[in-house]
Amino acid sequence: MRLQGKHALITGGTSGIGLETARQFIAEGATVAITGRSEAGLAAARRELGAGVLAICSEAGEVAGQQVLATELKAAWPKLDVLFLNAGDVTHRPLAEWDEATFDRLMATNLKGPFFLIRALSPLFANPASIILCGSVSAHIGLPQSSAYAASKAALLSLARTLSGELMHRGIRVNGLSPGPTETPALGKLGLDATAQSALRDDIRALVPIGRMGTPIELAKAAVFLASDESAFVVGTELRVDGGVGSL
Repeated sequence: MRLQGKHALITGGTSGIGLETARQFIAEGATVAITGRSEAGLAAARRELGAGVLAICSEAGEVAGQQVLATELKAAWPKLDVLFLNAGDVTHRPLAEWDEATFDRLMATNLKGPFFLIRALSPLFANPASIILCGSVSAHIGLPQSSAYAASKAALLSLARTLSGELMHRGIRVNGLSPGPTETPALGKLGLDATAQSALRDDIRALVPIGRMGTPIELAKAAVFLASDESAFVVGTELRVDGGVGSL
């Protein structure tokens, strides 16, 4: 029960890493809220996680919506101990196929929205508190077609350092958690048929030194560590759970 008594918000908590992290946070004793942009997805996640979960419909890339989310959370909870900014846009395209609207949408979801959510939630953070930013090993490698996505994650990881420097006097730690290739439903949102998806998975596995993709629970367990007091001396840094992609 490493998170007993803690209140934790997970954005993008209806599937994949976010959903599994919510499950693990609950198992460790936390009171959990999740966000998602689909009412149906939120309802399904709440059925799976239990009635005690606070499920809030929110679009991660809408700046005004971040204040609405913060207001709703303040009305429900006395404090916020853990924030896991997990919602993300995983669009990958060749440079020539990017357009301004798609670029802006990705940056809003992956960087602008999270930045302004932290700002909106600032009065609610407890002392101590932990903010976990979901980065990506893509920020460290030159993966083709990941240009905008990797840049957004590199910027987010930079916030782990700069915001730690700004907020640590309040007992707020900010750290990055960077997955490598992970088996999540996001792969099914790329519009590929079954054969193409299988080929993509083979290509992805070939990038990973240990020869397999990660699993949501492996990321969730790392998130539990960063959320808990066990990581009290971990500040302004990045934990990569990537099968060696960024190191070997």
